Amino acid sequence: MVDAVIAVQLLENLQNTLEPWPWAYTTIVLCALALAAWLANFVTKRILLRGLRRLVRRLPGNGGSEGGSNLRVISRLANVVPSMVIAVGIRIVPDLPPELVKFIIGACTAWAALTVALAISHALDAANELYERRPDSRNKPIKGYLQVVKIVVFVAAGLVIVSELLGLKVGPLITGLGAATAVLMLIFQDTILSLVASVQISGDGRVRLGDWIEMPSQNADGDVIDIALHTITVQNWDKTITTIPTKKLVTESFKNWRGMQEAGGRRIKRALYLDQHSVGFVDAQALQRLEQFAVLGDYLREKQAELTQWNIQLQAQGVAAVNARRVTNLGTFRAYVERYLRQHPGIHTDMTLLVRQLQPTTEGLPLEVYCFTRTTAWAGYEGIQSDVFDHLLAILPAFGLRVFQASSDAMLMATQQQRAAAE
Repeated sequence: MVDAVIAVQLLENLQNTLEPWPWAYTTIVLCALALAAWLANFVTKRILLRGLRRLVRRLPGNGGSEGGSNLRVISRLANVVPSMVIAVGIRIVPDLPPELVKFIIGACTAWAALTVALAISHALDAANELYERRPDSRNKPIKGYLQVVKIVVFVAAGLVIVSELLGLKVGPLITGLGAATAVLMLIFQDTILSLVASVQISGDGRVRLGDWIEMPSQNADGDVIDIALHTITVQNWDKTITTIPTKKLVTESFKNWRGMQEAGGRRIKRALYLDQHSVGFVDAQALQRLEQFAVLGDYLREKQAELTQWNIQLQAQGVAAVNARRVTNLGTFRAYVERYLRQHPGIHTDMTLLVRQLQPTTEGLPLEVYCFTRTTAWAGYEGIQSDVFDHLLAILPAFGLRVFQASSDAMLMATQQQRAAAE
Protein backbone atom coordinates (compact mmCIF):
# COMPACT_ATOMS: atom_id res chain seq x y z
CA MET A 1 0.00 0.00 0.00
CA VAL A 2 2.81 2.41 0.90
CA ASP A 3 4.59 1.63 -2.36
CA ALA A 4 1.43 2.40 -4.35
CA VAL A 5 1.03 5.75 -2.59
CA ILE A 6 4.64 6.61 -3.31
CA ALA A 7 4.19 5.68 -6.97
CA VAL A 8 1.11 7.89 -7.26
CA GLN A 9 2.99 10.79 -5.68
CA LEU A 10 5.89 10.33 -8.08
CA LEU A 11 3.51 10.40 -11.02
CA GLU A 12 1.85 13.55 -9.74
CA ASN A 13 5.23 15.23 -9.24
CA LEU A 14 6.27 14.22 -12.76
CA GLN A 15 3.03 15.55 -14.19
CA ASN A 16 3.46 18.86 -12.37
CA THR A 17 7.03 19.16 -13.59
CA LEU A 18 6.03 18.51 -17.22
CA GLU A 19 2.89 20.64 -17.06
CA PRO A 20 4.29 23.17 -19.58
CA TRP A 21 4.75 20.28 -22.02
CA PRO A 22 1.58 18.10 -21.81
CA TRP A 23 2.63 16.00 -24.80
CA ALA A 24 5.85 15.03 -23.03
CA TYR A 25 4.02 13.49 -20.07
CA THR A 26 1.67 11.62 -22.43
CA THR A 27 4.64 10.28 -24.38
CA ILE A 28 6.39 9.13 -21.20
CA VAL A 29 3.27 7.33 -19.96
CA LEU A 30 2.83 5.64 -23.36
CA CYS A 31 6.45 4.51 -23.32
CA ALA A 32 6.02 3.22 -19.79
CA LEU A 33 2.90 1.31 -20.86
CA ALA A 34 4.73 -0.20 -23.84
CA LEU A 35 7.60 -1.17 -21.54
CA ALA A 36 5.16 -2.78 -19.08
CA ALA A 37 3.56 -4.79 -21.92
CA TRP A 38 6.99 -5.89 -23.13
CA LEU A 39 8.03 -6.91 -19.63
CA ALA A 40 4.78 -8.84 -19.20
CA ASN A 41 5.42 -10.65 -22.49
CA PHE A 42 9.06 -11.32 -21.52
CA VAL A 43 8.20 -12.67 -18.10
CA THR A 44 5.40 -14.83 -19.46
CA LYS A 45 7.21 -16.36 -22.42
CA ARG A 46 10.87 -16.38 -21.41
CA ILE A 47 10.52 -17.32 -17.78
CA LEU A 48 7.14 -18.97 -17.32
CA LEU A 49 7.27 -21.03 -20.52
CA ARG A 50 10.85 -22.15 -19.87
CA GLY A 51 9.81 -23.35 -16.45
CA LEU A 52 6.83 -25.16 -17.94
CA ARG A 53 9.02 -26.84 -20.57
CA ARG A 54 11.34 -28.17 -17.90
CA LEU A 55 8.35 -29.34 -15.89
CA VAL A 56 6.77 -31.10 -18.89
CA ARG A 57 10.07 -32.83 -19.74
CA ARG A 58 10.21 -34.27 -16.24
CA LEU A 59 6.67 -35.61 -16.31
CA PRO A 60 6.51 -39.44 -16.31
CA GLY A 61 5.80 -41.03 -19.69
CA ASN A 62 6.79 -37.94 -21.64
CA GLY A 63 10.03 -39.44 -22.90
CA GLY A 64 12.00 -36.24 -22.37
CA SER A 65 10.09 -34.31 -25.05
CA GLU A 66 8.75 -30.83 -24.58
CA GLY A 67 5.13 -31.70 -25.29
CA GLY A 68 4.81 -29.47 -28.35
CA SER A 69 1.02 -29.54 -28.64
CA ASN A 70 0.46 -28.83 -24.96
CA LEU A 71 2.96 -25.96 -24.84
CA ARG A 72 1.50 -24.36 -27.98
CA VAL A 73 -1.71 -23.93 -26.02
CA ILE A 74 0.17 -22.21 -23.19
CA SER A 75 2.19 -20.12 -25.64
CA ARG A 76 -0.99 -18.88 -27.33
CA LEU A 77 -2.62 -18.02 -24.01
CA ALA A 78 0.54 -16.16 -22.96
CA ASN A 79 -0.10 -13.65 -25.78
CA VAL A 80 -3.20 -12.47 -23.91
CA VAL A 81 -1.12 -10.96 -21.09
CA PRO A 82 0.51 -8.01 -22.93
CA SER A 83 -2.77 -7.15 -24.68
CA MET A 84 -4.61 -7.03 -21.36
CA VAL A 85 -1.84 -4.84 -19.88
CA ILE A 86 -2.33 -2.38 -22.73
CA ALA A 87 -6.14 -2.52 -22.43
CA VAL A 88 -5.98 -1.69 -18.71
CA GLY A 89 -3.13 0.81 -18.89
CA ILE A 90 -4.42 2.84 -21.84
CA ARG A 91 -7.17 4.23 -19.63
CA ILE A 92 -4.68 6.12 -17.43
CA VAL A 93 -2.83 7.75 -20.31
CA PRO A 94 -3.83 11.44 -20.27
CA ASP A 95 -4.89 13.61 -23.18
CA LEU A 96 -5.85 10.74 -25.48
CA PRO A 97 -9.06 11.05 -27.52
CA PRO A 98 -11.83 8.86 -26.06
CA GLU A 99 -12.46 7.32 -29.48
CA LEU A 100 -8.83 6.25 -29.73
CA VAL A 101 -8.88 4.76 -26.22
CA LYS A 102 -12.07 2.86 -27.04
CA PHE A 103 -10.61 1.55 -30.30
CA ILE A 104 -7.39 0.37 -28.61
CA ILE A 105 -9.35 -1.40 -25.88
CA GLY A 106 -11.53 -3.06 -28.52
CA ALA A 107 -8.48 -4.10 -30.56
CA CYS A 108 -6.85 -5.62 -27.46
CA THR A 109 -10.05 -7.50 -26.65
CA ALA A 110 -10.32 -8.71 -30.25
CA TRP A 111 -6.70 -9.89 -30.14
CA ALA A 112 -7.39 -11.72 -26.88
CA ALA A 113 -10.45 -13.41 -28.42
CA LEU A 114 -8.43 -14.54 -31.45
CA THR A 115 -5.62 -15.80 -29.21
CA VAL A 116 -8.01 -17.78 -27.01
CA ALA A 117 -9.62 -19.31 -30.13
CA LEU A 118 -6.21 -20.39 -31.43
CA ALA A 119 -5.31 -21.81 -28.02
CA ILE A 120 -8.55 -23.82 -27.96
CA SER A 121 -7.75 -25.07 -31.47
CA HIS A 122 -4.31 -26.29 -30.33
CA ALA A 123 -5.91 -27.85 -27.25
CA LEU A 124 -8.29 -29.78 -29.50
CA ASP A 125 -5.35 -30.93 -31.63
CA ALA A 126 -3.59 -32.13 -28.50
CA ALA A 127 -6.73 -33.96 -27.41
CA ASN A 128 -6.92 -35.65 -30.82
CA GLU A 129 -3.25 -36.70 -30.58
CA LEU A 130 -3.85 -38.25 -27.17
CA TYR A 131 -6.99 -40.00 -28.39
CA GLU A 132 -5.22 -41.45 -31.44
CA ARG A 133 -2.84 -43.30 -29.12
CA ARG A 134 -5.73 -45.51 -28.04
CA PRO A 135 -5.99 -48.90 -29.82
CA ASP A 136 -9.62 -48.30 -30.86
CA SER A 137 -9.05 -44.78 -32.24
CA ARG A 138 -8.97 -46.03 -35.86
CA ASN A 139 -12.43 -47.51 -35.56
CA LYS A 140 -13.91 -44.49 -33.77
CA PRO A 141 -12.12 -41.30 -34.89
CA ILE A 142 -13.11 -38.01 -33.31
CA LYS A 143 -11.23 -35.66 -35.63
CA GLY A 144 -14.39 -34.70 -37.53
CA TYR A 145 -16.23 -33.77 -34.34
CA LEU A 146 -13.28 -31.70 -33.14
CA GLN A 147 -13.23 -29.83 -36.45
CA VAL A 148 -16.89 -28.92 -35.96
CA VAL A 149 -16.01 -27.58 -32.49
CA LYS A 150 -13.19 -25.56 -34.05
CA ILE A 151 -15.58 -24.00 -36.54
CA VAL A 152 -17.97 -23.02 -33.74
CA VAL A 153 -15.11 -21.56 -31.69
CA PHE A 154 -13.74 -19.49 -34.58
CA VAL A 155 -17.22 -18.27 -35.55
CA ALA A 156 -17.78 -17.12 -31.96
CA ALA A 157 -14.35 -15.48 -31.91
CA GLY A 158 -15.12 -13.75 -35.20
CA LEU A 159 -18.35 -12.32 -33.82
CA VAL A 160 -16.54 -11.03 -30.75
CA ILE A 161 -13.80 -9.45 -32.88
CA VAL A 162 -16.27 -7.73 -35.21
CA SER A 163 -18.40 -6.47 -32.32
CA GLU A 164 -15.37 -5.07 -30.48
CA LEU A 165 -13.86 -3.36 -33.51
CA LEU A 166 -17.17 -1.87 -34.65
CA GLY A 167 -18.38 -1.04 -31.15
CA LEU A 168 -21.49 -3.20 -31.46
CA LYS A 169 -23.14 -5.64 -29.11
CA VAL A 170 -22.93 -9.32 -29.94
CA GLY A 171 -26.70 -9.93 -29.61
CA PRO A 172 -27.88 -7.46 -32.27
CA LEU A 173 -24.97 -8.49 -34.50
CA ILE A 174 -26.06 -12.13 -34.39
CA THR A 175 -29.68 -11.13 -35.09
CA GLY A 176 -28.66 -9.05 -38.09
CA LEU A 177 -26.48 -11.77 -39.49
CA GLY A 178 -29.27 -14.31 -39.07
CA ALA A 179 -31.65 -12.18 -41.12
CA ALA A 180 -29.09 -11.72 -43.89
CA THR A 181 -27.88 -15.34 -43.95
CA ALA A 182 -30.22 -16.50 -46.73
CA VAL A 183 -29.26 -13.61 -49.02
CA LEU A 184 -25.56 -13.98 -48.27
CA MET A 185 -25.63 -17.69 -49.02
CA LEU A 186 -27.17 -17.09 -52.42
CA ILE A 187 -24.76 -14.31 -53.35
CA PHE A 188 -21.60 -15.88 -51.99
CA GLN A 189 -22.48 -19.54 -52.53
CA ASP A 190 -19.29 -20.42 -54.42
CA THR A 191 -17.14 -18.46 -52.00
CA ILE A 192 -18.69 -20.16 -48.98
CA LEU A 193 -18.25 -23.60 -50.51
CA SER A 194 -14.65 -22.80 -51.42
CA LEU A 195 -14.00 -21.44 -47.95
CA VAL A 196 -15.37 -24.57 -46.30
CA ALA A 197 -13.33 -26.73 -48.68
CA SER A 198 -10.19 -24.69 -47.93
CA VAL A 199 -10.72 -25.14 -44.20
CA GLN A 200 -11.13 -28.89 -44.66
CA ILE A 201 -8.09 -29.16 -46.92
CA SER A 202 -5.85 -27.16 -44.60
CA GLY A 203 -7.26 -28.95 -41.56
CA ASP A 204 -6.61 -32.52 -42.66
CA GLY A 205 -3.63 -31.77 -44.90
CA ARG A 206 -4.98 -33.74 -47.85
CA VAL A 207 -3.25 -31.38 -50.30
CA ARG A 208 -0.12 -29.29 -49.74
CA LEU A 209 2.13 -27.21 -51.94
CA GLY A 210 4.50 -29.44 -53.87
CA ASP A 211 2.27 -32.53 -53.68
CA TRP A 212 1.96 -34.71 -56.75
CA ILE A 213 -1.77 -35.26 -57.29
CA GLU A 214 -3.63 -37.12 -60.00
CA MET A 215 -7.24 -36.24 -60.82
CA PRO A 216 -8.36 -37.67 -64.20
CA SER A 217 -11.79 -35.99 -64.06
CA GLN A 218 -10.05 -32.59 -64.17
CA ASN A 219 -7.18 -33.65 -66.49
CA ALA A 220 -4.71 -32.96 -63.68
CA ASP A 221 -1.55 -34.99 -63.17
CA GLY A 222 1.37 -33.07 -61.69
CA ASP A 223 2.63 -30.91 -58.82
CA VAL A 224 0.49 -28.48 -56.83
CA ILE A 225 2.04 -25.03 -57.27
CA ASP A 226 -0.64 -22.81 -55.69
CA ILE A 227 -3.48 -23.19 -53.21
CA ALA A 228 -5.98 -20.32 -53.25
CA LEU A 229 -9.48 -19.85 -51.90
CA HIS A 230 -11.31 -20.81 -55.07
CA THR A 231 -8.78 -22.87 -57.04
CA ILE A 232 -5.90 -25.30 -56.71
CA THR A 233 -3.30 -24.84 -59.46
CA VAL A 234 -1.49 -27.93 -60.76
CA GLN A 235 1.45 -27.94 -63.16
CA ASN A 236 1.12 -31.13 -65.19
CA TRP A 237 4.10 -33.20 -66.31
CA ASP A 238 3.72 -31.88 -69.86
CA LYS A 239 4.20 -28.38 -68.34
CA THR A 240 0.59 -27.37 -68.92
CA ILE A 241 -1.36 -25.71 -66.10
CA THR A 242 -4.65 -27.04 -64.73
CA THR A 243 -6.82 -25.16 -62.23
CA ILE A 244 -9.13 -27.24 -60.08
CA PRO A 245 -12.00 -25.70 -58.07
CA THR A 246 -11.14 -26.12 -54.41
CA LYS A 247 -14.49 -27.72 -53.64
CA LYS A 248 -13.75 -30.49 -56.20
CA LEU A 249 -11.01 -31.83 -53.91
CA VAL A 250 -13.66 -32.39 -51.25
CA THR A 251 -16.54 -33.69 -53.36
CA GLU A 252 -14.57 -35.81 -55.87
CA SER A 253 -11.85 -38.43 -55.53
CA PHE A 254 -8.22 -37.87 -56.47
CA LYS A 255 -4.88 -39.54 -55.83
CA ASN A 256 -2.11 -37.89 -53.79
CA TRP A 257 1.33 -39.42 -54.27
CA ARG A 258 2.76 -37.79 -51.14
CA GLY A 259 2.47 -41.04 -49.20
CA MET A 260 4.70 -42.77 -51.74
CA GLN A 261 7.30 -40.00 -51.52
CA GLU A 262 7.27 -39.99 -47.72
CA ALA A 263 7.56 -43.80 -47.60
CA GLY A 264 10.76 -43.65 -49.66
CA GLY A 265 9.79 -46.36 -52.13
CA ARG A 266 7.88 -46.45 -55.42
CA ARG A 267 6.03 -49.55 -56.53
CA ILE A 268 6.92 -51.72 -59.50
CA LYS A 269 3.96 -53.85 -60.60
CA ARG A 270 4.56 -55.35 -64.01
CA ALA A 271 4.13 -58.84 -65.48
CA LEU A 272 6.05 -60.95 -67.97
CA TYR A 273 3.65 -62.89 -70.21
CA LEU A 274 5.18 -66.34 -70.70
CA ASP A 275 4.39 -68.87 -73.37
CA GLN A 276 2.76 -71.74 -71.47
CA HIS A 277 4.08 -74.26 -74.00
CA SER A 278 7.60 -73.51 -72.78
CA VAL A 279 6.84 -74.55 -69.18
CA GLY A 280 8.19 -78.00 -68.28
CA PHE A 281 10.31 -80.13 -66.00
CA VAL A 282 14.05 -79.59 -65.65
CA ASP A 283 16.19 -82.56 -66.66
CA ALA A 284 19.51 -83.45 -65.03
CA GLN A 285 21.60 -81.63 -67.65
CA ALA A 286 19.57 -78.42 -67.37
CA LEU A 287 19.58 -78.71 -63.59
CA GLN A 288 23.36 -78.90 -63.58
CA ARG A 289 23.51 -75.80 -65.74
CA LEU A 290 21.09 -73.87 -63.46
CA GLU A 291 23.15 -74.73 -60.39
CA GLN A 292 25.86 -72.45 -61.77
CA PHE A 293 23.68 -69.42 -60.89
CA ALA A 294 24.97 -68.18 -57.54
CA VAL A 295 21.54 -66.99 -56.35
CA LEU A 296 19.98 -70.41 -57.06
CA GLY A 297 22.47 -72.61 -55.24
CA ASP A 298 20.69 -72.73 -51.88
CA TYR A 299 17.25 -72.92 -53.47
CA LEU A 300 18.07 -75.88 -55.69
CA ARG A 301 19.79 -77.80 -52.90
CA GLU A 302 16.82 -77.29 -50.56
CA LYS A 303 14.35 -78.12 -53.34
CA GLN A 304 16.24 -81.26 -54.34
CA ALA A 305 16.38 -82.45 -50.72
CA GLU A 306 12.64 -81.84 -50.31
CA LEU A 307 11.72 -83.63 -53.53
CA THR A 308 14.07 -86.54 -52.85
CA GLN A 309 12.51 -87.14 -49.45
CA TRP A 310 9.01 -86.94 -50.96
CA ASN A 311 9.84 -89.36 -53.76
CA ILE A 312 11.49 -91.86 -51.38
CA GLN A 313 8.26 -91.95 -49.38
CA LEU A 314 6.31 -92.56 -52.59
CA GLN A 315 8.59 -95.45 -53.53
CA ALA A 316 8.18 -96.99 -50.07
CA GLN A 317 4.42 -96.92 -50.63
CA GLY A 318 4.79 -98.65 -53.97
CA VAL A 319 3.36 -95.71 -55.95
CA ALA A 320 4.20 -95.47 -59.64
CA ALA A 321 7.17 -93.28 -60.60
CA VAL A 322 4.93 -91.02 -62.68
CA ASN A 323 3.66 -89.51 -59.42
CA ALA A 324 7.12 -88.30 -58.41
CA ARG A 325 7.70 -84.59 -58.00
CA ARG A 326 10.30 -82.81 -60.13
CA VAL A 327 11.77 -79.35 -60.46
CA THR A 328 10.09 -77.10 -63.05
CA ASN A 329 11.75 -74.38 -65.06
CA LEU A 330 8.99 -71.88 -64.20
CA GLY A 331 9.29 -72.47 -60.45
CA THR A 332 13.07 -72.20 -60.66
CA PHE A 333 12.79 -68.99 -62.67
CA ARG A 334 10.34 -67.56 -60.14
CA ALA A 335 12.79 -68.30 -57.32
CA TYR A 336 15.60 -66.75 -59.37
CA VAL A 337 13.65 -63.54 -59.96
CA GLU A 338 12.85 -63.14 -56.25
CA ARG A 339 16.47 -63.66 -55.20
CA TYR A 340 17.73 -61.42 -57.97
CA LEU A 341 15.44 -58.59 -56.78
CA ARG A 342 16.57 -59.00 -53.16
CA GLN A 343 20.19 -58.52 -54.24
CA HIS A 344 19.48 -55.61 -56.59
CA PRO A 345 20.84 -52.34 -55.06
CA GLY A 346 17.91 -50.32 -56.40
CA ILE A 347 15.16 -52.46 -54.84
CA HIS A 348 13.80 -51.64 -51.36
CA THR A 349 13.92 -55.01 -49.60
CA ASP A 350 12.22 -53.70 -46.42
CA MET A 351 8.96 -53.26 -48.33
CA THR A 352 6.69 -55.82 -49.96
CA LEU A 353 8.56 -57.97 -52.48
CA LEU A 354 7.00 -60.95 -54.23
CA VAL A 355 6.90 -62.73 -57.57
CA ARG A 356 3.59 -64.40 -58.34
CA GLN A 357 1.60 -66.07 -61.09
CA LEU A 358 -1.64 -64.47 -62.21
CA GLN A 359 -4.62 -66.03 -63.97
CA PRO A 360 -3.53 -67.33 -67.40
CA THR A 361 -5.00 -65.45 -70.35
CA THR A 362 -5.05 -65.82 -74.12
CA GLU A 363 -1.88 -63.71 -74.12
CA GLY A 364 0.07 -66.18 -71.99
CA LEU A 365 0.84 -66.84 -68.34
CA PRO A 366 1.48 -63.57 -66.43
CA LEU A 367 4.40 -63.72 -63.99
CA GLU A 368 4.05 -60.51 -61.99
CA VAL A 369 6.90 -58.70 -60.26
CA TYR A 370 5.68 -56.70 -57.25
CA CYS A 371 8.29 -54.67 -55.37
CA PHE A 372 9.41 -51.13 -54.49
CA THR A 373 12.40 -49.11 -55.59
CA ARG A 374 14.64 -47.26 -53.17
CA THR A 375 14.10 -43.97 -55.00
CA THR A 376 10.87 -42.12 -55.72
CA ALA A 377 12.35 -39.87 -58.42
CA TRP A 378 10.68 -40.51 -61.75
CA ALA A 379 13.83 -40.92 -63.85
CA GLY A 380 15.57 -43.11 -61.28
CA TYR A 381 12.47 -45.27 -60.85
CA GLU A 382 12.05 -45.85 -64.58
CA GLY A 383 15.76 -46.65 -64.91
CA ILE A 384 15.61 -49.31 -62.17
CA GLN A 385 12.42 -50.83 -63.57
CA SER A 386 13.84 -51.01 -67.09
CA ASP A 387 17.10 -52.48 -65.81
CA VAL A 388 15.24 -55.25 -63.96
CA PHE A 389 13.07 -56.26 -66.92
CA ASP A 390 15.93 -55.98 -69.41
CA HIS A 391 17.75 -58.60 -67.38
CA LEU A 392 14.72 -60.84 -66.91
CA LEU A 393 13.89 -60.85 -70.62
CA ALA A 394 17.49 -61.64 -71.51
CA ILE A 395 17.85 -64.47 -68.94
CA LEU A 396 14.58 -66.25 -69.84
CA PRO A 397 16.09 -68.58 -72.49
CA ALA A 398 18.55 -69.93 -69.91
CA PHE A 399 15.55 -71.45 -68.11
CA GLY A 400 13.97 -72.82 -71.28
CA LEU A 401 11.16 -70.26 -71.16
CA ARG A 402 9.78 -67.99 -73.87
CA VAL A 403 7.86 -64.74 -73.77
CA PHE A 404 4.43 -64.91 -75.40
CA GLN A 405 4.20 -62.52 -78.32
CA ALA A 406 1.55 -62.24 -80.99
CA SER A 407 3.13 -63.07 -84.33
CA SER A 408 2.92 -60.77 -87.32
CA ASP A 409 3.06 -61.56 -91.02
CA ALA A 410 6.67 -60.32 -91.29
CA MET A 411 8.17 -63.82 -91.00
CA LEU A 412 5.65 -65.23 -93.49
CA MET A 413 6.42 -62.52 -96.03
CA ALA A 414 10.16 -63.09 -95.59
CA THR A 415 9.72 -66.82 -96.19
CA GLN A 416 7.67 -66.19 -99.34
CA GLN A 417 10.29 -63.77 -100.65
CA GLN A 418 13.03 -66.36 -100.04
CA ARG A 419 11.04 -69.02 -101.93
CA ALA A 420 10.39 -66.62 -104.79
CA ALA A 421 14.08 -65.78 -105.02
CA ALA A 422 15.00 -69.48 -104.97
CA GLU A 423 12.62 -70.25 -107.81
